[in-house]
Amino acid sequence: MNHSFQYGTDELTIGKTLALAGGSLKGRIGPQALEKISASQQAVDRIVSRQTTVYGINTGFGILSDTRISEEDTRILQHKILQSHSVGVGDPVPPDIARCMLITKIHALARGFSGIRPATLERLIWHIEEEVTPVVPEKGSVGASGDLAPLAHLFLPLIGLGEVTYKGKRQNTRDVLQAAGMAPLQLGPKEGLALINGTQFILSYAVKAVRRMHNCLEAADIIGAMSLEALTGTKAPFDERLHRLRPFAGSELVAQRLRLLLHDSAIMQSHVDCGRVQDPYSLRCMPQVHGASRNAWLHLRQLTEIELNSVTDNPIILGEADTISGGNFHGQPLALPLDYACFAAAEIGNISDRRCYLLLEGKWGLPLLLMNNVGLNSGFMIPQYTTAALVSENKTLCFPASADSIPTSLGQEDHVSMGSISGRKLNQVLDNLEFILAIELMSACQAIEFRRPLRSSAILEAAHGVARSLVGFASEDRIFADDINRLRSVISDFSFVNKVNEAAASAGINLNGGHPSFAL
Repeated sequence: MNHSFQYGTDELTIGKTLALAGGSLKGRIGPQALEKISASQQAVDRIVSRQTTVYGINTGFGILSDTRISEEDTRILQHKILQSHSVGVGDPVPPDIARCMLITKIHALARGFSGIRPATLERLIWHIEEEVTPVVPEKGSVGASGDLAPLAHLFLPLIGLGEVTYKGKRQNTRDVLQAAGMAPLQLGPKEGLALINGTQFILSYAVKAVRRMHNCLEAADIIGAMSLEALTGTKAPFDERLHRLRPFAGSELVAQRLRLLLHDSAIMQSHVDCGRVQDPYSLRCMPQVHGASRNAWLHLRQLTEIELNSVTDNPIILGEADTISGGNFHGQPLALPLDYACFAAAEIGNISDRRCYLLLEGKWGLPLLLMNNVGLNSGFMIPQYTTAALVSENKTLCFPASADSIPTSLGQEDHVSMGSISGRKLNQVLDNLEFILAIELMSACQAIEFRRPLRSSAILEAAHGVARSLVGFASEDRIFADDINRLRSVISDFSFVNKVNEAAASAGINLNGGHPSFAL
């Protein structure tokens, strides 16, 4: 990997954003971006000195846009906007979200259309590199003029206010700056508005969700294949010829992955002449259901990467005599695909729960509740209660936030996106989905033990081995929550999927071959 990223000129991707947030990639402002940034800032300075009326530079904000601000008060105005808009409530966002917000805002401002000063951007880069992470409340944005409240909190530390997380502790910003020998900044004209106008809160949750959802989709195919094997299902519905007749890209990919995952499985071969005609939909229709969610994921990823390289503040400074006050800060372009992805993620949990239920029925050679001595033992009955509860909770989270709009700013902002809620809800659904998949993995591994000494494919045996390194066979009841949490951790940290992919590569198999658009 190239270990230097040029803000404002290089193309920002989801992978690079996460690398910048994780510290494996360093961001810099190169000479080309610096020239554009300086030209934009100088245009703003000339607007102020010549007393040309331009929204947000020498006027109030929102409904106060017709209120003229004197030249001597333009700097005070930028200070006050960070204070007045810091109205967020709730728990702080995770530090990785706050860092992504800093990174995506720097990149947007470094494009050179915002009137920001180079020194302000350098201070933001300092926050990233020194891991002085602003404390940002999770609630308060309606996704209209962008994410005003969370962005205001994000940038309070620039003027010495608010709190930061530093060296693992939540601290007062002034104390941290003083210890570092640094003074608060005095913002210039337009800077405060440029900082808080934008979609970086929504965008950062989208970036995180794209990575997490991709991992869940990969895991769902693997775990679903394990359940199918345990239930002695057929792989005939994954025939390539069938999916060519309805060529949705996601369905074709999942069918291919299932064929590869099940290839050369002795368990599959053991029942080819069993006479069973059809499997339930949760087995037979994995390509169609998982594939539809893949399509939704792809849509979100594509729009997220457009937003990563967009200018979303207001007004846009094209030159001293050429400024445009528009609506690039509006969150709707991401709010809708985030809601769509929310439904898609919830559906993966829904179908996974159905497979968990099938594994308990005591059919096709499996013991009732996946345990020989039930009655005294409840077996795997109760873990499926948890999947049912999580699936139901996800359904309640599927109400589309973007379907709502409540006017703000006394009607000036009369349509808002609520995209910040869309982003947070999607990640809540993904939290639940990881637990649901962990329970299916636990149940599938238990069921596969009843097919021994028959072996699965090399890839699925590797998946079984990863799970068994954490959770053993259950011959009697135990505290299954411990098992669920262990398996959830190996799913959520991406190591389950990574290890299965490594096993596939060792066998010379690329599970996503021929479908590069779905790679991340």
